Amino acid sequence: MAQQSEGGTVVVGVAEAERQDEVVHFAAEEAALRGSRLRILHAVEWPMPPGTRREGEPASFVERAERVVEPLQALVAREFPGVGVSPDLVSGSPAPALLDRSSEAALIVVGHRGAGGFARLPLGSVSWQVATHAECPVVVVRPRDAGQPKENRVVVGVDLPDMRPDVMHFAIEAARTRRAVLEVVYAAFHPPVLKTGPAGPAVQDSSAAAGNVREILEQALQPYRNENPDIGIRSRIEGGRPAAVLTHAAGRAELLVVGSHGRTGLKRLMLGSVSAQALHTATCPVAVLPTKDA
Repeated sequence: MAQQSEGGTVVVGVAEAERQDEVVHFAAEEAALRGSRLRILHAVEWPMPPGTRREGEPASFVERAERVVEPLQALVAREFPGVGVSPDLVSGSPAPALLDRSSEAALIVVGHRGAGGFARLPLGSVSWQVATHAECPVVVVRPRDAGQPKENRVVVGVDLPDMRPDVMHFAIEAARTRRAVLEVVYAAFHPPVLKTGPAGPAVQDSSAAAGNVREILEQALQPYRNENPDIGIRSRIEGGRPAAVLTHAAGRAELLVVGSHGRTGLKRLMLGSVSAQALHTATCPVAVLPTKDA
Protein backbone atom coordinates (compact mmCIF):
# COMPACT_ATOMS: atom_id res chain seq x y z
CA MET A 1 0.00 0.00 0.00
CA ALA A 2 1.18 3.52 -0.77
CA GLN A 3 2.30 5.71 2.09
CA GLN A 4 -0.60 7.69 3.52
CA SER A 5 -0.41 11.47 3.57
CA GLU A 6 -2.71 14.32 4.59
CA GLY A 7 -2.35 15.84 1.12
CA GLY A 8 -4.23 12.88 -0.30
CA THR A 9 -6.91 12.71 2.37
CA VAL A 10 -10.38 11.38 1.56
CA VAL A 11 -13.08 13.23 3.51
CA VAL A 12 -16.49 11.63 4.00
CA GLY A 13 -19.40 13.64 5.32
CA VAL A 14 -21.92 11.69 7.37
CA ALA A 15 -25.33 12.54 8.77
CA GLU A 16 -27.41 11.30 11.67
CA ALA A 17 -29.34 9.06 9.30
CA GLU A 18 -29.71 5.47 8.16
CA ARG A 19 -27.26 3.60 5.91
CA GLN A 20 -24.33 5.90 6.59
CA ASP A 21 -22.18 2.79 6.95
CA GLU A 22 -22.51 2.22 3.18
CA VAL A 23 -21.29 5.74 2.43
CA VAL A 24 -18.35 5.35 4.82
CA HIS A 25 -17.56 1.90 3.43
CA PHE A 26 -17.24 3.38 -0.07
CA ALA A 27 -15.02 6.20 1.23
CA ALA A 28 -12.81 3.82 3.21
CA GLU A 29 -12.43 1.54 0.20
CA GLU A 30 -11.45 4.56 -1.90
CA ALA A 31 -8.91 5.61 0.73
CA ALA A 32 -7.48 2.08 0.76
CA LEU A 33 -7.18 2.05 -3.04
CA ARG A 34 -5.43 5.42 -2.99
CA GLY A 35 -3.25 4.73 0.05
CA SER A 36 -4.82 7.76 1.72
CA ARG A 37 -6.05 8.73 5.15
CA LEU A 38 -9.77 9.01 5.83
CA ARG A 39 -11.50 11.75 7.79
CA ILE A 40 -15.11 11.26 8.90
CA LEU A 41 -16.82 14.63 9.18
CA HIS A 42 -20.05 15.18 11.06
CA ALA A 43 -21.47 18.64 11.66
CA VAL A 44 -23.92 19.49 14.42
CA GLU A 45 -26.02 22.63 14.43
CA TRP A 46 -25.14 24.03 17.86
CA PRO A 47 -26.44 25.33 20.15
CA MET A 48 -29.69 23.47 19.64
CA PRO A 49 -32.86 25.57 19.49
CA PRO A 50 -34.42 26.07 22.94
CA GLY A 51 -36.75 23.26 23.92
CA THR A 52 -35.47 20.75 21.34
CA ARG A 53 -32.93 18.97 23.54
CA ARG A 54 -34.41 15.92 25.23
CA GLU A 55 -33.43 14.51 28.60
CA GLY A 56 -30.45 12.19 28.34
CA GLU A 57 -29.19 13.64 25.07
CA PRO A 58 -25.55 14.82 24.78
CA ALA A 59 -24.84 18.15 26.45
CA SER A 60 -22.32 19.33 23.84
CA PHE A 61 -21.91 19.20 20.08
CA VAL A 62 -18.75 17.10 20.54
CA GLU A 63 -20.62 14.40 22.44
CA ARG A 64 -23.45 14.43 19.91
CA ALA A 65 -21.05 14.18 16.96
CA GLU A 66 -19.01 11.43 18.63
CA ARG A 67 -22.17 9.38 19.03
CA VAL A 68 -22.53 9.39 15.23
CA VAL A 69 -18.88 9.08 14.22
CA GLU A 70 -17.47 6.53 16.68
CA PRO A 71 -19.38 3.49 15.32
CA LEU A 72 -18.30 4.44 11.79
CA GLN A 73 -14.67 4.74 12.89
CA ALA A 74 -14.96 1.28 14.40
CA LEU A 75 -16.34 -0.03 11.10
CA VAL A 76 -13.32 1.34 9.20
CA ALA A 77 -10.85 -0.03 11.75
CA ARG A 78 -12.49 -3.44 11.51
CA GLU A 79 -12.92 -3.73 7.74
CA PHE A 80 -10.00 -1.56 6.52
CA PRO A 81 -7.27 -1.93 9.18
CA GLY A 82 -4.64 -0.42 6.87
CA VAL A 83 -6.51 2.88 6.53
CA GLY A 84 -5.73 5.64 9.01
CA VAL A 85 -9.01 7.22 10.13
CA SER A 86 -9.74 10.27 12.23
CA PRO A 87 -12.88 12.16 13.28
CA ASP A 88 -13.67 15.67 12.11
CA LEU A 89 -16.31 17.09 14.46
CA VAL A 90 -17.85 20.41 13.47
CA SER A 91 -20.17 22.85 15.18
CA GLY A 92 -22.24 24.42 12.42
CA SER A 93 -23.52 23.53 8.96
CA PRO A 94 -22.06 20.58 7.04
CA ALA A 95 -21.86 22.14 3.56
CA PRO A 96 -19.46 25.01 4.44
CA ALA A 97 -17.28 22.62 6.45
CA LEU A 98 -17.00 20.14 3.57
CA LEU A 99 -16.35 22.91 1.05
CA ASP A 100 -13.60 24.28 3.29
CA ARG A 101 -11.93 20.84 3.38
CA SER A 102 -12.23 20.49 -0.39
CA SER A 103 -9.39 22.97 -0.96
CA GLU A 104 -6.89 20.43 0.41
CA ALA A 105 -8.62 17.05 0.17
CA ALA A 106 -8.07 14.63 -2.68
CA LEU A 107 -11.71 13.56 -2.65
CA ILE A 108 -14.98 14.35 -0.87
CA VAL A 109 -17.57 11.59 -0.43
CA VAL A 110 -21.18 12.34 0.56
CA GLY A 111 -24.44 10.42 0.63
CA HIS A 112 -27.35 10.87 -1.74
CA ARG A 113 -30.06 12.81 0.09
CA GLY A 114 -32.78 10.58 -1.35
CA ALA A 115 -31.39 7.46 0.29
CA GLY A 116 -30.15 8.07 3.79
CA GLY A 117 -27.97 11.05 2.89
CA PHE A 118 -28.03 14.56 4.29
CA ALA A 119 -31.31 16.27 5.01
CA ARG A 120 -32.43 18.83 2.44
CA LEU A 121 -31.48 22.45 3.17
CA PRO A 122 -33.59 25.47 2.08
CA LEU A 123 -31.32 26.17 -0.92
CA GLY A 124 -30.68 22.53 -1.82
CA SER A 125 -29.16 19.45 -0.29
CA VAL A 126 -25.69 19.32 1.19
CA SER A 127 -24.61 16.79 -1.42
CA TRP A 128 -25.85 19.12 -4.16
CA GLN A 129 -24.02 22.13 -2.74
CA VAL A 130 -20.79 20.22 -2.26
CA ALA A 131 -20.87 18.64 -5.73
CA THR A 132 -21.53 22.07 -7.22
CA HIS A 133 -18.96 24.15 -5.37
CA ALA A 134 -16.16 21.85 -4.16
CA GLU A 135 -12.61 22.45 -5.35
CA CYS A 136 -11.79 18.74 -5.52
CA PRO A 137 -13.63 15.77 -7.05
CA VAL A 138 -16.80 14.74 -5.22
CA VAL A 139 -18.44 11.32 -5.16
CA VAL A 140 -22.13 11.11 -4.30
CA VAL A 141 -23.04 7.63 -3.08
CA ARG A 142 -26.56 6.27 -3.40
CA PRO A 143 -26.87 3.06 -1.34
CA ARG A 144 -27.68 0.13 -3.62
CA ASP A 145 -30.70 -2.09 -3.35
CA ALA A 146 -30.08 -5.26 -1.38
CA GLY A 147 -28.69 -7.99 -3.58
CA GLN A 148 -28.00 -5.70 -6.53
CA PRO A 149 -24.84 -7.09 -8.18
CA LYS A 150 -22.00 -4.83 -9.30
CA GLU A 151 -20.19 -5.08 -12.60
CA ASN A 152 -16.45 -4.45 -12.68
CA ARG A 153 -16.77 -1.34 -14.85
CA VAL A 154 -16.05 2.36 -14.51
CA VAL A 155 -18.14 4.49 -16.86
CA VAL A 156 -17.11 7.99 -17.95
CA GLY A 157 -19.26 10.39 -19.93
CA VAL A 158 -17.43 12.48 -22.54
CA ASP A 159 -18.25 15.33 -24.86
CA LEU A 160 -16.89 15.74 -28.36
CA PRO A 161 -14.72 17.32 -29.50
CA ASP A 162 -13.94 18.78 -26.03
CA MET A 163 -12.91 15.66 -24.12
CA ARG A 164 -11.56 16.87 -20.76
CA PRO A 165 -8.17 15.31 -19.93
CA ASP A 166 -8.69 15.64 -16.16
CA VAL A 167 -11.95 13.71 -16.35
CA MET A 168 -10.33 10.99 -18.44
CA HIS A 169 -7.31 10.69 -16.13
CA PHE A 170 -9.55 10.46 -13.05
CA ALA A 171 -11.63 7.73 -14.72
CA ILE A 172 -8.53 5.84 -15.86
CA GLU A 173 -7.05 5.83 -12.34
CA ALA A 174 -10.40 4.74 -10.90
CA ALA A 175 -10.45 1.82 -13.35
CA ARG A 176 -6.80 0.98 -12.67
CA THR A 177 -7.13 0.85 -8.88
CA ARG A 178 -10.27 -1.30 -9.20
CA ARG A 179 -8.78 -3.45 -11.96
CA ALA A 180 -11.91 -2.63 -13.89
CA VAL A 181 -12.79 -2.02 -17.51
CA LEU A 182 -13.19 1.64 -18.48
CA GLU A 183 -16.23 2.31 -20.64
CA VAL A 184 -16.19 5.69 -22.41
CA VAL A 185 -19.73 6.75 -23.28
CA TYR A 186 -20.82 9.41 -25.76
CA ALA A 187 -24.46 10.27 -26.33
CA ALA A 188 -25.06 11.15 -29.99
CA PHE A 189 -28.14 13.32 -29.59
CA HIS A 190 -28.92 15.10 -32.86
CA PRO A 191 -32.18 16.47 -34.26
CA PRO A 192 -33.42 14.34 -37.18
CA VAL A 193 -33.78 17.33 -39.50
CA LEU A 194 -30.71 19.26 -40.65
CA LYS A 195 -32.06 21.86 -43.03
CA THR A 196 -34.82 22.67 -45.51
CA GLY A 197 -34.14 22.82 -49.24
CA PRO A 198 -36.17 23.15 -52.47
CA ALA A 199 -37.33 19.56 -52.14
CA GLY A 200 -38.33 19.93 -48.48
CA PRO A 201 -36.63 18.94 -45.23
CA ALA A 202 -33.30 17.14 -45.55
CA VAL A 203 -33.20 14.17 -43.19
CA GLN A 204 -29.91 13.32 -41.51
CA ASP A 205 -28.06 10.23 -42.70
CA SER A 206 -27.82 8.56 -39.30
CA SER A 207 -25.40 5.84 -40.40
CA ALA A 208 -22.97 8.38 -41.85
CA ALA A 209 -23.24 10.59 -38.76
CA ALA A 210 -22.62 7.62 -36.45
CA GLY A 211 -19.56 6.65 -38.49
CA ASN A 212 -18.12 10.16 -38.20
CA VAL A 213 -18.69 10.27 -34.45
CA ARG A 214 -17.13 6.83 -34.01
CA GLU A 215 -14.03 7.92 -35.92
CA ILE A 216 -13.68 11.12 -33.89
CA LEU A 217 -14.12 9.28 -30.60
CA GLU A 218 -11.64 6.55 -31.47
CA GLN A 219 -9.05 9.14 -32.52
CA ALA A 220 -9.53 11.00 -29.24
CA LEU A 221 -9.15 7.78 -27.22
CA GLN A 222 -6.06 6.47 -28.97
CA PRO A 223 -3.53 8.54 -26.95
CA TYR A 224 -5.13 7.32 -23.70
CA ARG A 225 -4.94 3.71 -24.89
CA ASN A 226 -1.29 4.18 -25.86
CA GLU A 227 -0.42 5.69 -22.46
CA ASN A 228 -2.38 3.10 -20.47
CA PRO A 229 -1.95 -0.31 -22.11
CA ASP A 230 -2.86 -2.01 -18.82
CA ILE A 231 -6.40 -0.57 -18.91
CA GLY A 232 -9.11 -2.00 -21.11
CA ILE A 233 -10.72 1.12 -22.62
CA ARG A 234 -13.94 0.52 -24.54
CA SER A 235 -16.02 3.08 -26.39
CA ARG A 236 -19.79 3.16 -26.46
CA ILE A 237 -21.97 5.45 -28.58
CA GLU A 238 -25.72 5.58 -28.09
CA GLY A 239 -28.42 7.82 -29.46
CA GLY A 240 -30.47 9.75 -26.93
CA ARG A 241 -30.30 12.47 -24.35
CA PRO A 242 -26.89 12.44 -22.63
CA ALA A 243 -28.09 12.08 -19.03
CA ALA A 244 -30.42 9.21 -19.85
CA VAL A 245 -27.75 7.47 -21.93
CA LEU A 246 -25.15 7.82 -19.16
CA THR A 247 -27.34 6.62 -16.31
CA HIS A 248 -28.52 3.65 -18.36
CA ALA A 249 -24.96 2.77 -19.40
CA ALA A 250 -23.70 3.08 -15.82
CA GLY A 251 -26.41 0.81 -14.43
CA ARG A 252 -24.58 -1.67 -12.22
CA ALA A 253 -21.13 -0.11 -12.73
CA GLU A 254 -18.87 0.58 -9.78
CA LEU A 255 -18.60 4.28 -10.61
CA LEU A 256 -19.88 6.88 -13.07
CA VAL A 257 -17.52 9.80 -13.76
CA VAL A 258 -18.77 13.11 -15.16
CA GLY A 259 -17.35 16.60 -15.51
CA SER A 260 -19.11 19.70 -14.34
CA HIS A 261 -19.57 22.32 -17.03
CA GLY A 262 -20.43 25.02 -14.51
CA ARG A 263 -18.05 27.73 -13.36
CA THR A 264 -16.21 27.71 -10.08
CA GLY A 265 -16.17 30.40 -7.44
CA LEU A 266 -18.90 33.00 -7.00
CA LYS A 267 -20.01 32.79 -10.64
CA ARG A 268 -20.65 29.08 -10.47
CA LEU A 269 -24.33 28.70 -9.64
CA MET A 270 -25.20 25.24 -10.89
CA LEU A 271 -23.81 22.08 -12.42
CA GLY A 272 -24.09 21.32 -16.08
CA SER A 273 -27.46 19.77 -16.82
CA VAL A 274 -26.03 16.34 -17.64
CA SER A 275 -24.02 16.18 -14.38
CA ALA A 276 -27.03 17.37 -12.40
CA GLN A 277 -29.39 14.79 -13.87
CA ALA A 278 -26.84 12.02 -13.40
CA LEU A 279 -26.56 12.89 -9.70
CA HIS A 280 -30.33 12.70 -9.32
CA THR A 281 -30.97 9.52 -11.28
CA ALA A 282 -27.88 7.27 -11.42
CA THR A 283 -28.11 4.14 -9.28
CA CYS A 284 -24.33 3.80 -8.87
CA PRO A 285 -21.93 6.24 -7.16
CA VAL A 286 -21.29 9.36 -9.26
CA ALA A 287 -17.98 11.26 -9.30
CA VAL A 288 -18.20 14.91 -10.34
CA LEU A 289 -15.01 16.72 -11.34
CA PRO A 290 -15.04 20.51 -10.99
CA THR A 291 -14.19 22.84 -13.82
CA LYS A 292 -11.06 24.83 -13.02
CA ASP A 293 -11.15 28.61 -13.40
CA ALA A 294 -9.13 29.96 -16.29
